Amino acid sequence: MEKVKGKKSKEISSKELNDLIVGLIQDRKGKEIVSLDLQEIVEAVTDYFVVCRGDSTTQVRAIVDHIDEEMEKKHGIKPYHIEGKNFGEWCLLDYGSVVVHVFTQEKRDFYQLEQLWCDAKITEYKDVS
Repeated sequence: MEKVKGKKSKEISSKELNDLIVGLIQDRKGKEIVSLDLQEIVEAVTDYFVVCRGDSTTQVRAIVDHIDEEMEKKHGIKPYHIEGKNFGEWCLLDYGSVVVHVFTQEKRDFYQLEQLWCDAKITEYKDVS
C-alpha cells in the first residue's frame, strides 16, 4: 500500500485517497461509483481504480475538474497525469496509488472496466441525488 504525501497534509494511504476521491465525485453527482481494490492482483499497476460516469461530457469534465482542484487545494496532492478532458467521454486522473476513470454511459458500457478487473474487490457507492 503506497502512501501519498501532500503539501498540506500528512501522508495518506491509498484507501484514504480512494475515499476522498469518491466523496469528491459524489459532490458533483457522479453516477454508478465503484471502487476496485486491486491490491491483491499481482498484475495491477495501482492499488485502486475508482470508476464512475457522468450524464454528459460537460458533467464528466466537471467531475474531473472538481477532483483535480479540491485534491490540490485541500490536500496539496496533484495527479501525475490527466487524460481525455478534450473529448470528455473517458477521462483519467492518475494519482499513483489511485487511478480515477470518469466515463459517459456509452464509453463505460463499451470498456467495461469492472468486468475486465473482475478479480478485484468491488465496492459500490450510492448515487447522491
